[in-house]
Amino acid sequence: MAEQKQNILGTEPIGRLLLQFSVPTALTLMVNTMYNIVDQIFIGHAAGINGVAATNVTFPVGIIAAALALMIGDGCAANISLSLGRKEEEEADRIFANAVVLLFAAGFLLAGLGLLFTEQLVVFCGASPAVVAESVKYMSITLLGQPFAMCNMAFTAIIRADGNPRYMMRSMMIGAGLNLILDPIFIFAFHWGIQGAALATIIGQIVSGCMALAYLPRYQHFHLKKENLSLRGRVVGNIFKLGFPSLCTQTASAATQIIMNNLMRKYGAMTIYGSEIAISCYGLMMKLYQISHAMFVGLASGASPIHGFNFGARQYERVRQTIKTAAKASIVISVIWFFIFQLGGGFLASLFVENEPLYRAFAVHCFRLYMAGFFVFGLPNVTASFFQAIGSPKKALVVSLSRQVFFLIPLALFLSSRFGLDGALGAAPGADALTFLLAFLLLRREINGWKKKGMLS
Repeated sequence: MAEQKQNILGTEPIGRLLLQFSVPTALTLMVNTMYNIVDQIFIGHAAGINGVAATNVTFPVGIIAAALALMIGDGCAANISLSLGRKEEEEADRIFANAVVLLFAAGFLLAGLGLLFTEQLVVFCGASPAVVAESVKYMSITLLGQPFAMCNMAFTAIIRADGNPRYMMRSMMIGAGLNLILDPIFIFAFHWGIQGAALATIIGQIVSGCMALAYLPRYQHFHLKKENLSLRGRVVGNIFKLGFPSLCTQTASAATQIIMNNLMRKYGAMTIYGSEIAISCYGLMMKLYQISHAMFVGLASGASPIHGFNFGARQYERVRQTIKTAAKASIVISVIWFFIFQLGGGFLASLFVENEPLYRAFAVHCFRLYMAGFFVFGLPNVTASFFQAIGSPKKALVVSLSRQVFFLIPLALFLSSRFGLDGALGAAPGADALTFLLAFLLLRREINGWKKKGMLS
């Protein structure tokens, strides 16, 4: 049975495999994003602009948790896919066990440190004096659920590598459903406000995390064995090596969010909108952006085990077909979301805060300017995943870091110093265009290199 499961990656049509592996992963990540968005909607109606701003400044901590989880989960999954392609089942078992130990250690360490320095964290993440107290209340509770949230994210990649991407989709939907039910009860019926929203979030995360852990005895192609729980430097190094691009991507996202929050606070205060509207609108835009980004991550992650298995099995033509199909799909998704962001900013903002014309006006302006280059956003995501899956972490890292670290952050700091709020927002389309060009050139160079080496027919 295991043999049959492995052969699917090497024999099934590429388009069918991409749908089978990408859609559940994308839906899982989108549902995970909905935790924050549902909170934002209820908080916006209960606590207004300041409540939305207070939860937005805690968002980078969740991104950091995702960075650690994805480093371990994606690194584990990439190594397992390569090992299974080479038919090294015992090595896959060792990788899996070490990843589980690393995941638990990272989750509890992050929660513990976060609880010790909560107030310092929210100020560092861009909270204005008006929202610090509410931000601390929200973060103090959500940190308790981070170990379970990290299980959700890491096991999504690992369970996908085992050939069952739909399982985590179901568990995440159950958690999100609980969050959706409990949010209005805790916020409006019990009058717990922002703390009620945080409590509803972690209950959903705990349920989904427990379901992820319940899958441990069900893995088919690799297993959790007691003798493999001791960390081995070589195995941990391989996990970090192939997971490092995911860590850097998410960490760069957190750094971008922190810097942009602070720019919104500083330059928003110099406009008619004020700091709280600027922080709030930018934050809700980033949460809605995460829904679109989940589709790209799902596509890239769904292609990853196909790349890894076939590269390990030396079926290079199937690898090329996979990246070509994924690249085309990423462009289509990018164009669709470009029009959504350009045309729907006002409507999307009204879901969170009603009857605030100034808030709506800035949201429309913010979406149109910041997302002006989104139609080329998708290709770098699938390109980075491609390099990560075939065991080229340096190239994956360059593509992963290029948008935020090489282009967006420097441009935002430079342009905001000259053009204020619009300069900070206008940095994004320039960064998107430059990142697309870089990814395209690196991908074309890699495939041409394969042709010269005779790896492709």
